Amino acid sequence: MSRKPRLVVVGSINMDVVIEAIRPPRMGETVMGESVRFIPGGKGANQAVAAARLDADVHMIGVVGGDPFGHTLLDSLRGSGVDTAAVRVLDDVPSGVAGITLAGGDNSIIVVPGANGRLSPDDVAAHEDRIAEADAVLLQLEIPMETVIAAARTAKRRGVRVMLNPAPVRELPDELLALTDVICPNRIELETLTGLPAEGKALPKAMRQLRQRGAGQVVVTLGADGAAFLDERDHWGTEPGRSVRVVDTTGAGDAFHAGLAVALAEGRSLPDAVRFAVCTGSLAVTRFGAQTGMPSRREVDELESRKN
Repeated sequence: MSRKPRLVVVGSINMDVVIEAIRPPRMGETVMGESVRFIPGGKGANQAVAAARLDADVHMIGVVGGDPFGHTLLDSLRGSGVDTAAVRVLDDVPSGVAGITLAGGDNSIIVVPGANGRLSPDDVAAHEDRIAEADAVLLQLEIPMETVIAAARTAKRRGVRVMLNPAPVRELPDELLALTDVICPNRIELETLTGLPAEGKALPKAMRQLRQRGAGQVVVTLGADGAAFLDERDHWGTEPGRSVRVVDTTGAGDAFHAGLAVALAEGRSLPDAVRFAVCTGSLAVTRFGAQTGMPSRREVDELESRKN
């Protein structure tokens, strides 16, 4: 396409407070930590930053608090080239926070939605013109479900592709699935949504169940194994993962979803778009942090051009 892809992200904006320790504390216990980092995050914001670094024209619809975290989160989005004109700032509610404890190579997370819980269908309606001009709307589930559905309805009415990353996973209304052009869960999310195993020969069956419930194309991220895809004509395929040195997997799924959206908006076929998305997600795990680890368009193009 001659112009940049135009994407609208309707979703969460959080500050990730990451504490590293030798081991996690037991209930009632205090342990000494080794480091603490304050890293801009939130699935919506992560996807917006990832898409902007892939040279897309990105507009974010969200809510932050009028606290220092809120200002830092907005600065991070703007610094990555995301248009934040549609992000509301509320002085009476704190910004969303994710408390992340890293210990022994594993993590535990507590998310406090804060201002994200105030993102409403009215926010979607106020920016319908932005949605109407987009190639795709990117959605996740860290905001109220009614807002997710309102955004999907608006996009569908205006002829805009609806892309849903169903995370954190929860039960999905059939209406939302019917409004979704591309649904992109990981393996665990697919199993939760369908009640079916998502391994080996059972994987296509689980993916087809989402199609039977109304979803359009289904793309499943498989970690180091790459991704699988099922198109609207029931053609199924896989794309292998790329061999990279893993530093931090935080935000890898968000990078993949953004890469998929950018490639589809550029008119690529689903298999080609999945290949581009796999390369985007693979590069994202080679650096620490979600937004700070998102790769540039040049880096993704270079990896895609190499033989795996």
